[in-house]
Amino acid sequence: MDETKKDKGKIKIYTLISLLLSLIVIVLILFFTFNAQTLYYLTHTSIRYEYFVIAVLLNVFSWILWGFRLQVLSNAIDKELHIGLGESTRIVIANLFLALITPALIGGEPLRIYLLKKDGMKLGGATAAILGERLIDALWVLITVPFAFFIFKDRLGNSTLTIALTIGIIIFLGFLLIFLYALKNPDKIKSFLIFLNNKMNRLFKRKEEEESNNFVNFVEREVDNFHTSMMFFAREGKKTFLFVSFLTLAYWAVCFMIASMLLLGLGLPPFFIESYAAQMLLLIIVSIPTTPGSSGVAELSMSGLYGVILGSSYGYLLGVFVILFRFITYHMNLIAGAIFQYRIFKSLTSFSFDIFKK
Repeated sequence: MDETKKDKGKIKIYTLISLLLSLIVIVLILFFTFNAQTLYYLTHTSIRYEYFVIAVLLNVFSWILWGFRLQVLSNAIDKELHIGLGESTRIVIANLFLALITPALIGGEPLRIYLLKKDGMKLGGATAAILGERLIDALWVLITVPFAFFIFKDRLGNSTLTIALTIGIIIFLGFLLIFLYALKNPDKIKSFLIFLNNKMNRLFKRKEEEESNNFVNFVEREVDNFHTSMMFFAREGKKTFLFVSFLTLAYWAVCFMIASMLLLGLGLPPFFIESYAAQMLLLIIVSIPTTPGSSGVAELSMSGLYGVILGSSYGYLLGVFVILFRFITYHMNLIAGAIFQYRIFKSLTSFSFDIFKK
């Protein structure tokens, strides 16, 4: 089977699995939490729909903040590049579809790199910009996670969530160490990639010497570009790093506010501190490469964390809250990402790693 057809098939399968898992788990959560008390509350309480509208607007604003962060990073790394806020936001929205149908949300990175490259960035610089985003996100999460654990320290106990969080933190630290090692030892990364390519050539019995030489030249050039771009932040780009860190803080603050707005819409207390802490822990869990888009895992984790927050007093609204939250932060993003990706590629299944060879 042709590689392109395989890629298209995988995207279709990932999309179907992610949607089915999300819907199945939401139905199960509703089955165990929706009861007569839920129905009575929803029919006799004044729902504040304006807060739902605010939640949707906050989600849209988070796209713009993410786009602004990408714009600042890209223009700082490549001084000759002038990507506008509209273009960077378009890139961010377009990446949402692939991100939300792949484990640990990793599918969006290649698409963002490709679109930056298409806009004129060198591949190494584009990679540095995207990995720079991931690095700052990872540092931010690692700094704030102790606060989240402090809030939940007496509530989680030795639960499955605690195990998942521990695994997630280990994975986070592992990737961070690999990233720092690659940054410090670019020549060893070159050797490893070339070694891996040679092994793959032998395994699949590829004999194209010219193609192999092109790959070696490509690796040496782009690893150098990546290293130069990342070292920019350690030298003259410190102000940019601090500004991007501020934008990262603003981005996550806006994202985390969505849940509190939904709670207010349902007539519940916003639980600002507890809700922020819960979503910090949720970030760790969804970073574990499990299901496409962490579907099912995210819903179960949400129900576990917010089940603790809502307690028995409001537990009968847990399923309704999870539906609203996942619709805005997952399904809405998936739809927007699909629309923007289709506008760029005229297809939802045409993206392939082969485009980097063009």
